[in-house]
Amino acid sequence: MRVRRLMNNSLPIAFWRNFLGHSPLWYKWAVIACLIINFIVFHIAGGMAASWLVLAEFIGTLAMALKCYPLQPGGLIAIQAVLLQLTNARSIYNEVITGMPVILLMIFMVTAIYFLRELLQILFTTLLLRVRSHLVLSVLICLLSALLSAFLDALTVIAVVMTAAMGFYSIYHQAACGKLHATNGSSSDHDFTTDHDVQYLHHDDLDAFRGFLRGLVMHAAIGTALGGVMTMVGEPQNLLIAKQADWNFVQFFLKIAPLSIPILIMGTLTCVLIERFKLFGYGAELPSRVYQVLNEHAAIMTSRRGARERAQIVIQAIVAMMMVFALTMHWAEVGLIGLLIIVLTTTFNGINDEHRIGKAFEVSLPFTTLLVVFFAIVAVIHDQHLFEPFTQWVLALTGKIQLAMMFIATGLLSAVSDNVFVATIYISGVKASLLEGIIDQKNFEQLAVAINVGTNIVSIATPNGQAAFLFLLTSALAPLIRLSYGRMLWMALPYTIVLTITAFFMTLYFL
Repeated sequence: MRVRRLMNNSLPIAFWRNFLGHSPLWYKWAVIACLIINFIVFHIAGGMAASWLVLAEFIGTLAMALKCYPLQPGGLIAIQAVLLQLTNARSIYNEVITGMPVILLMIFMVTAIYFLRELLQILFTTLLLRVRSHLVLSVLICLLSALLSAFLDALTVIAVVMTAAMGFYSIYHQAACGKLHATNGSSSDHDFTTDHDVQYLHHDDLDAFRGFLRGLVMHAAIGTALGGVMTMVGEPQNLLIAKQADWNFVQFFLKIAPLSIPILIMGTLTCVLIERFKLFGYGAELPSRVYQVLNEHAAIMTSRRGARERAQIVIQAIVAMMMVFALTMHWAEVGLIGLLIIVLTTTFNGINDEHRIGKAFEVSLPFTTLLVVFFAIVAVIHDQHLFEPFTQWVLALTGKIQLAMMFIATGLLSAVSDNVFVATIYISGVKASLLEGIIDQKNFEQLAVAINVGTNIVSIATPNGQAAFLFLLTSALAPLIRLSYGRMLWMALPYTIVLTITAFFMTLYFL
């Protein structure tokens, strides 16, 4: 006992226990092993090999997001990359400056959605309770997300869906916890903070409800890609490509339409088939007892809603319409519009307490921090020219084969890296080829379309490719509904296969 007590009070053991917190023991050793291997590979095989290893390890930290938030292990890998001079602080800073619109979006727009949560809860609850067919509901969610993403940012749409899903989960969670606590002879209004408390009550219903929410959230995430590819404001790289090609909103839509409209149709058909035949983890129905809880809660909240609450919802509705109009007209960067929404909503809804406002930022800031670490990995890719051989190889091709290979190359690289970064690299190379007279204007526009579709569609294969998918994976919602990296890969697989094949053949024969 004395020896054990001395060991427990030992400073080295305390350091080891603090390292990566409550992560599994094997995960701690794996992180240490990765750092050691990186050092060895760098000194034996050089910076290129070490850079590919760093990229693979960072993807691994994302895959283990439910074991440990990727910020800490990914951050250690990024710090080591700087120490090994695979990149430097200046390059990371430049990548952060380039990605500032996304960072501002995460800080302010995602936070702004928090202040619209009552309105969103009412809208999605009405949709959920009125549409009893799970198949119809899934298709509606997918198409609605596609429509919104065509004019808004995908991260904004995902933030809206996540806010609604968190609301649904918390409603049932609190109801189940209240019943559980009541059965133990205590007050039913006790606040339980983890879903461990309800694992013995309606366990089958809870699992089915998680599956139901997983399906809807994934349909929404895919929908953001289906709609985001269509317009120049749908994704950040779309705007970049439109500027390089000198296309306006209508021209961009028409140039992309021969590919984007068939992709939307096939995506919708895929949604119908996987829901109808309950494939790839889809098809979970909303349990009747959960529906009853949500219905009762909606009725209670409606009856309790006084004049002040109704006024707050009216303000949220007005501000939400203003937000949609501002984003559609692209008055300013998305993040700045989000700041406008925060100011207006909090001002007219009487929220002037620093702590209440600060709580809203808790949702967005962890992922924003992770995003900066991600930019450090992108800086490694950039400085070590990891993708340059692929770029040179594709540009050396000609004809339809060049278009098809451009689509495949940008898509595959987007699936393991950031699709905005990949689009930036390739559209810059293609533009340079145009200016040098290597390709003509028609060929340039065809390649621009292939880059846009490749970076938007194939990137749905993994959570790495799109910031919206990565945000969903690392959010507080993911562990509640058991949405792991592997499960996201599996649930995205049917869409990836169908949409990639569709886009490939449309690129090859109709572009």
